[in-house]
Amino acid sequence: MDLLLSNLLTPMVLSYVLGLTAGALGSDLRVPKQFYESLTIYLLFAIGFKGGGEIAHTGLGVILLPGLASVALGLFITTYAYGILRKLGKFSREDSSAIAAHYGSVSAVTFAAGIAMLDTLGIPYNGFMNALLALMESPAIILGVVLAGRARHLATTQDEKPTIDWAFFLREAFVSKSVVLLIGGMLIGWLSGESGYQTMEPLLITPFKAALSFFLLELGVVTSERLGDLRTVGPFLLGFGVLIPVVNGVLGILIGWLVGLNVGGATLLGTLAASASYIAAPAAMRVAVPQANPALSLTAVLAVTFPFNIGIGLPLYLNIARWLFSR
Repeated sequence: MDLLLSNLLTPMVLSYVLGLTAGALGSDLRVPKQFYESLTIYLLFAIGFKGGGEIAHTGLGVILLPGLASVALGLFITTYAYGILRKLGKFSREDSSAIAAHYGSVSAVTFAAGIAMLDTLGIPYNGFMNALLALMESPAIILGVVLAGRARHLATTQDEKPTIDWAFFLREAFVSKSVVLLIGGMLIGWLSGESGYQTMEPLLITPFKAALSFFLLELGVVTSERLGDLRTVGPFLLGFGVLIPVVNGVLGILIGWLVGLNVGGATLLGTLAASASYIAAPAAMRVAVPQANPALSLTAVLAVTFPFNIGIGLPLYLNIARWLFSR
């Protein structure tokens, strides 16, 4: 309970609650669009840069096993979530694949909130966790398209089976803004090394929590606009949006423990596994699987999973990791 309260009373979470409350009350509070876009670019680049700096410090060999395990985890989450949505939820193949891709991919903001929580509590974590975020961004989205069996360009003759235009989709998946900023920032941090980290620390490291607070303020307003859509997604998707992150979080923590991460690192891998993408996945799936209903995935992610993770999930994953590592 103390950990839950300490997380809820951080400036980042309180900023999210302020935006959520203001939006629910009909306030005209909004972060200017240009500033919000700038914050998005800043947060993604800062996360990537910090991860690259840690890779330069620790070496590529250290992240090989955790990196492979993280990618496999994202693909597994996408696959089993698709099966649950199809068999139990009775969603169409397109909707199931789109929702599963959102949950198999990751949320940089949820990850950033997890880092802020650990920093506030003084809990160390493996520095290369930022690199795992970049690695987990796209594979689940690509698998989602494969599961859907469709992309923008499909074969039109009856004698041919539908095929995916991989050149088109890989370009959409790997050249999107979030992927370029995460991977590009990571490469810059890695190549510039310790001197580059010291140069950029006053800009990218110190103000990070303040920038995240403004971002979450706006995201709270955006979430409030989705609350009315909860009636349309049904009780199954509401339960899915809470239970699946918990299951995924436990899987991430267990894998983190198995590949040798510390308590903080396992907590962050659990956070990544429990999170769901609302930046890269919606944009990619809207292009690649236009038949899917975006309201289903966005409502589940923004109105259910994200608030749950920010308020309750993060301290829950930390407690689970502490319990596992103490045994």
